[in-house]
Amino acid sequence: MQKPNVIQEKSYGFSLHIIEFCNVLNERRQYVLSKQLLKSGTSIGANIEEALQAQSRRDFIAKLSISLKEAFETKYWLRLIRDSKTASLQEMGALFSEIDEILKLLISIIKTSKAT
Repeated sequence: MQKPNVIQEKSYGFSLHIIEFCNVLNERRQYVLSKQLLKSGTSIGANIEEALQAQSRRDFIAKLSISLKEAFETKYWLRLIRDSKTASLQEMGALFSEIDEILKLLISIIKTSKAT
């Protein structure tokens, strides 16, 4: 049995939460914000999946670096949605804590991978 991959699992769960939240935004006709958040939020996990199939350490780091950029972009959209009062913190649930955790994990993995 394969050991669970924490960043893979967390990014997948985050993607599911982003999809649910974007459905709420769509109900409010916030289509542009929803589309931007959906694209960046789900791209994090997609690039992590690609990184796990990397052909080299350099390729692995490059894919995770893309995930990191997407995570920062996702946090930007979440802040914009919160600060524009498009959704309340309560409605946004744990999205902020989830993205912060993903950011920390990605930064740590990239640093460790570069050091070895």
